[in-house]
Amino acid sequence: MKLFLLAVIHFSCSTIALCQSKNPFGKALVPDMIADASIQEINGTFYCYATTDGYDQGLETSGPPVVWKSKDFIHWSFSGTYFSSAVKQKYWAPSKAIAANGKYYIYPTVNGYMYPAVADSPDGPFKLAKGIDSFYLPFTPSALLYSKNPKEPGGIDAEVFIDDDGQPYVFWQLRHAAKMTPDMASIDTSSFVTIATKRQGYSEGPIFFKRKGVYYYLYTLGGDEKYQYAYGMSKTSPLGPFEFPEQDIIATTNYERQIFGPGHGCVFNVPGTDDFYFAYLEFGRRSTNRQTYVNKLEFNADGTIRPVKLTLDGVGAFRAVIQGKSISVVDSKASSVRSALIVKPNQDFSLKRTEFFSSQFAFDDANGSRWMAAPEDSTAWLVADLGRIQKVRRSEIGFVRPTAGHAYILEYSADGKVWKACGGHRQVVVQSPHQDMLNIKARYLRIKILAGVKGVWEWHIY
Repeated sequence: MKLFLLAVIHFSCSTIALCQSKNPFGKALVPDMIADASIQEINGTFYCYATTDGYDQGLETSGPPVVWKSKDFIHWSFSGTYFSSAVKQKYWAPSKAIAANGKYYIYPTVNGYMYPAVADSPDGPFKLAKGIDSFYLPFTPSALLYSKNPKEPGGIDAEVFIDDDGQPYVFWQLRHAAKMTPDMASIDTSSFVTIATKRQGYSEGPIFFKRKGVYYYLYTLGGDEKYQYAYGMSKTSPLGPFEFPEQDIIATTNYERQIFGPGHGCVFNVPGTDDFYFAYLEFGRRSTNRQTYVNKLEFNADGTIRPVKLTLDGVGAFRAVIQGKSISVVDSKASSVRSALIVKPNQDFSLKRTEFFSSQFAFDDANGSRWMAAPEDSTAWLVADLGRIQKVRRSEIGFVRPTAGHAYILEYSADGKVWKACGGHRQVVVQSPHQDMLNIKARYLRIKILAGVKGVWEWHIY
């Protein structure tokens, strides 16, 4: 009996250790929680405008407007906000940046209503395209679809498309679509249509694009773990009529790979190629704690879309960009580790996920995992062991909830006992990653978090 108990204890401990080393959230696109992503390449840089998740208040709030950028589609960064007047608003589902009239236009949903905003650059700063650049509840005359009716202007999730003849169109929630006015700031209500689709039910997050003379309209069905995408095609007009293939569901929950609720995202094309990609949010950690993933979008010879081969592995780099020689972290430790988080399902009880927060997750090159300190830890720190004393030139830290800002101290040591400061900043800065240029020799580096959420998605050392 004693030997049996010892065996059970040994098995349980080994199982726990194995579980704590697994990451059920894969390689998310960016080191943060984002949803409703709009991705595009502009002049050699990839831009990702999105809803910022992870503020733990469900649909009552969001993070501020930030745009993630990347040269290679692997290393993403942002600095500050691109739309200052919307920072304290509920900011959801921005569109891609649309080039027109020598400007760039973007169409977020702010406080539940669609608004047009304009800037000279896709980096911003954006301001409302008409009226005063400020918001008040419930909505202002600067809204995209304005009405004096207090129950209007309805609609969220604007998707804007400019056809080859220069005519702009907008698609939004509940299968609505219309032409836009030439100033890109209003909807031509005389052209309004409701797209008749093969499948009924609530729909949001429309996606619209054109390929080889065919217009593609993608619309969501359901939500939570049941989120999925269906589509139709037209060779006539962006407003239809549309035909709907027999196999019209292109993205739905994959139980074998444990990918739940692929929902509101976008389709983007790499300019100069026929390479198309599908970005989508995944159910993740329940409620508004989602991350975004990207998979290849493939077509049949007749132009129909093949069901997306969903994975959480990412699509890799689109081009090579010199980052410098990366230094491997052979071991890590932290002041504390948050208790495991059991993700509760909303609709589908086959979802069984537990997130662990080990310090090793800050060094695994996977944006879906993170180290988190225990909530009661007031002096949180994280140590990276480089294995031996060596030259260190740069540190890049991707903190958890970066859009709320962080302050930290970076220190180094040869023996793990005597520490010297080498970087960081005591003022709160909103960006990711936080970069420190170094010229030191060290075996150990240590982050002490002074302000901000006490956690790290990824820490890269060069």
